[in-house]
Amino acid sequence: FMHQMFGLSSAAQVLLGKGHLGEQLSINLGFAIGVTLGIHAAGGISGAHLNAAITITHCILGNLPWRKLPAYVIGQVLGSFTAAATVFGLYYDALYDYTNGVFTVTGPNATASIFSTYPAPYVSLAGGFFSEFIATVMLILGVLVIHDEKNNAALKGTQALLTGIVVLGIGLGMGMNTGYAINPSRDLPPRVFTAMAGWGTDVFTAGHHWWWVPVIAPILGSFVGTLIYKLFIDFHNQPVLESENEKGQPVVESS
Repeated sequence: FMHQMFGLSSAAQVLLGKGHLGEQLSINLGFAIGVTLGIHAAGGISGAHLNAAITITHCILGNLPWRKLPAYVIGQVLGSFTAAATVFGLYYDALYDYTNGVFTVTGPNATASIFSTYPAPYVSLAGGFFSEFIATVMLILGVLVIHDEKNNAALKGTQALLTGIVVLGIGLGMGMNTGYAINPSRDLPPRVFTAMAGWGTDVFTAGHHWWWVPVIAPILGSFVGTLIYKLFIDFHNQPVLESENEKGQPVVESS
């Protein structure tokens, strides 16, 4: 909920403010701050499973029992859906003023992009899929680098901030084509909400039925990115204790 609130409300303020109350960087920062705080809020409870694609990848690799997947994904979906509804209520007056009460997905006064991603007009379905795939590969690579204790892991307590910076970097460099969903549970629940809240079924048909791409591409990107990390980095890492012994560092056992 928290990471979506910061991101979606930033998108709403930029669009409804007509460029006077922020710009694309504001949205990037909003999502980065939201991810950072979301990890701090949920990290001790669930390991901060904010992204269904990453959760599914952990299940495929055996790092997370499949029986836990439904509870994690349901939590992600409910949090994202609730955040979309909250932002809708927060900015309802501004939405009505901006659109004269006509909520559209495309056109000069389109507002659906506040809540979910849509491809730019010049982007093909294949190009958009590739953009989401590559962006998610970079996301999972960044997350694995930050948390890999056998490699050069981030200092304890900085992981959330650095993950937020990874998301910021993706937005800065890979957000133009599709708006960088990189997370099925970030994109689909708000899309369902907008379909219910007045935008209609156009949210599923726009962009050559774009809606499924931010669901499937991040799942594949997360899995492939994890395999890349395993193949080129993790398999070449030395065990922590062995590495420390070779460096002449004391080995400290802890319960």
